[in-house]
Amino acid sequence: MVFGTLTPMNTTKKRLLTGLQSSGDLHIGNYFGALKPFVDMYEEYDSFLMVADYHALTSLHDPEAMRRNTINVVKDYLAAGVDPKKCIIFRQSDNQDHMELAWVLNCLVTVPFLELGHAYKDKVVKGMEANAGLFTYPMLQAADITLYGTDIVPVGEDQRQHLEYTREAVGKFNRAFGDTLKEPETNILESVGIVPGTDGGKMSKSKGNIIPLFGTAKELEKAVMSIVTDSAGDRPEHVYAIHRLLKSEVELVPLYEENKGRYGDLKKILIDDLETFIAPMREKRSQITEDDVKAVLESGASQAKAVSSSTLRKVRTAIGMTL
Repeated sequence: MVFGTLTPMNTTKKRLLTGLQSSGDLHIGNYFGALKPFVDMYEEYDSFLMVADYHALTSLHDPEAMRRNTINVVKDYLAAGVDPKKCIIFRQSDNQDHMELAWVLNCLVTVPFLELGHAYKDKVVKGMEANAGLFTYPMLQAADITLYGTDIVPVGEDQRQHLEYTREAVGKFNRAFGDTLKEPETNILESVGIVPGTDGGKMSKSKGNIIPLFGTAKELEKAVMSIVTDSAGDRPEHVYAIHRLLKSEVELVPLYEENKGRYGDLKKILIDDLETFIAPMREKRSQITEDDVKAVLESGASQAKAVSSSTLRKVRTAIGMTL
């Protein structure tokens, strides 16, 4: 599958940046929580879509998995409908400007400030190693955002604090060195982070309660049949919650009323609806080659670098690192 040349950026549009960690295969929670909102809005902006592989390094220490996941996550973006002619798709590690600006921002914030991070404390409590990268994660994220003069960052409620950290770091920089970096706008997407899993909790790979985004028909069937159902009530609420991602309440209410108490039949209907939804994307994905992905990332890296290098030149001048 051949992808064309990126359309030149429209400077009259606001700029949007988002990304996913290359930490494993995607599930429908990733799709409905982050990918679909991006697909629905990205053409309205000058959009940047980043494979956040340096962020993934805070927890993923398997080089082969890192390479495989990077290829796979770009295939996922493309199969889900992102057009690389209308969006800069790039890999974080292909642009070292991220690391330089992250270091500058690290030098402006305090340890107590970073210790307040909800995500850091939550992951450590759950047994994740308290490595320095995890601790300073918000400043790398702040660099990701500000390097591109980003106006809009679509995030879920669980990422609100990271965006506020970005705004705080940018404010500290501008107060110290003059008005140089742009503060992004907060754009909270209500759906992000709350897509239900097969056990009724938040869908998460670590919990094993996922429905794979590009799973085979058999994998979808296995996942759906594992959805926990209550013994009380006529409607299996966990099944309904996932079904609600695919169809409107107007469509589902009479369907669930007609099949009241028939949990197995409702799961089979959900399986069919998931297969109908996923099959076209799965077919498109199967046609995207590794060479296609490399070409998209190579083009995206040069486009991203052209924008970020301009920001970094201003930063270096502001802090006195140009002679």
